[in-house]
Amino acid sequence: MRIGELAARAGTTTRTLRYYESRGLLPARRSGNGHRTYDEDDLKLLRQIRTLQDFGFELEETRPFVECLRAGHPEGDACPASLAVYRRKLEELDALIGELQAVRATIRVRLAGTGEEPPLCELGGDGL
Repeated sequence: MRIGELAARAGTTTRTLRYYESRGLLPARRSGNGHRTYDEDDLKLLRQIRTLQDFGFELEETRPFVECLRAGHPEGDACPASLAVYRRKLEELDALIGELQAVRATIRVRLAGTGEEPPLCELGGDGL
């Protein structure tokens, strides 16, 4: 398939695909007439990248998952390097959640100090 079709099927733009290509995340294959050509495996790579980015992963953090898929694994998170990225991201998220809980607790204390009743968390308990 050509770049426009791949972009449409992946829900992105041709500009983004060219950027991924320049970063080495998407293969740069050309047909005899110089057009970029892609296949279903490339679509799978793009979907992996987009899913991870939707989860908050930086573009460079997707590289081990792409490489895992390119190595022939059916899933991009089947390789040690991908699992290491997952572990780092989980640590980052846990730290962020801790920071947010501390801010939340501070705001609750300050609000209580004004005589205001702190709002109940919609999630129940103390929230986060």
